[in-house]
Amino acid sequence: MASPKDRFVTVYGRKPVLEALGDATLQVDKVVLADTARGPAAREILDAASERGVEVQRASAHRVKVLAGNGKQDQGVLADVVAPRMKLLSDALSGPRPPRGVLLLDGITTPANVGMILRTATAAGMGGIVVPRRGVASIDPLVVKASAGVAFHAPVLRCGTAAEAASELRSAGYPIFGLAADAPTSLFSADLPSRVAFVLGSETAGVSEDVAAHVTSWVSIPMRGGVESLNVASAAAVLCFEHLRRDPATY
Repeated sequence: MASPKDRFVTVYGRKPVLEALGDATLQVDKVVLADTARGPAAREILDAASERGVEVQRASAHRVKVLAGNGKQDQGVLADVVAPRMKLLSDALSGPRPPRGVLLLDGITTPANVGMILRTATAAGMGGIVVPRRGVASIDPLVVKASAGVAFHAPVLRCGTAAEAASELRSAGYPIFGLAADAPTSLFSADLPSRVAFVLGSETAGVSEDVAAHVTSWVSIPMRGGVESLNVASAAAVLCFEHLRRDPATY
């Protein structure tokens, strides 16, 4: 079932909200300001929202914390920014043009990594990036900052968990390739179909068991110089641009 978080990227804190309101390329749906917020900081936000014609809703400080999902850094204000390419995974798979290349994030909880992956995958033309609501860092100001703002425009696909996403992808006919350092097949020599999904697991635990059960092939990135593995965001960059190299006409 869709939720508001499947349509918006919610940013919180005075500076991120003002930056969103000041960016003419972004459509801000609404601002929610704590009813306790007063003084010059609150006035600056109210003025910026008024200038853009954005609705400002007042709510309790507790409600703002709940909506922001961050009780320590919301500073009593949040903004819902429309993410035009964000949609439910199920809608993307059943639509008239299902994504050819899909990247599934599984257990990646570091915001900097999620942000960098969103930026890289979007730059490489990946058709969809599955960011589950649970088990992966939420798309918050830290992720937006790491993506250099690309998170607002990335082709994010939403679902409950990575395991649910893997099951949906397999049911839709997507083979799922998992990255594993000990996989005997190199990413560069693997037979990659035009419609394919790749799963990236956490750096500590790798691909989770529930998701691994749906993986159809395992591939590795060849390492030299005694290096055992890459940061997950770096591995994502290698993977995404290899997919682009194989199927450039797609994009």
